[in-house]
Amino acid sequence: MKTIYVHSFKTRQGVIRTAATNRGLAVVSLPGQSPAAFGKLLKRDFKDYTVETGGTLNRKAEGQLKKYLQGNLKRFDLALDIQGTAFEKRTLRRVARIPYGSTMTYGQIARSIGSPGAARAVGAANARNRLSIVIPCHRVVASNGLGGYGGGVSLKRKLLAMEGAL
Repeated sequence: MKTIYVHSFKTRQGVIRTAATNRGLAVVSLPGQSPAAFGKLLKRDFKDYTVETGGTLNRKAEGQLKKYLQGNLKRFDLALDIQGTAFEKRTLRRVARIPYGSTMTYGQIARSIGSPGAARAVGAANARNRLSIVIPCHRVVASNGLGGYGGGVSLKRKLLAMEGAL
């Protein structure tokens, strides 16, 4: 049976939970997500996995996430286990390349991955991003404003302001 390792830690923004498989970091919860919601996501998306606490990659992710949230890290260096459809994975890989301090619109992402009419699908892929902050979906904005964010628009605004992107 496969194993997924889970970990949680406190930041100034709140508790973050991570989960990693043998392929890479698979889940990063946003501050404010309940332990129950995190557990439900794991049961739904990793039902064939045994859950254990700890993991070297989770501890590495903790260090990098804390540095990022303190404004001391601009680029993550973590193995990732991106879940989703082929389109979602292509979208999230593109979102992962948006530089610190920059933003792109949903439409720009859609055009850059060869699907110019798929801005809404890009938004849906971002909404299913299991690696928030590490895959910086907060850097994807609407053409007429900030757009939504799983952790709330307030957190999106804080992250973009910290990066100097507002």
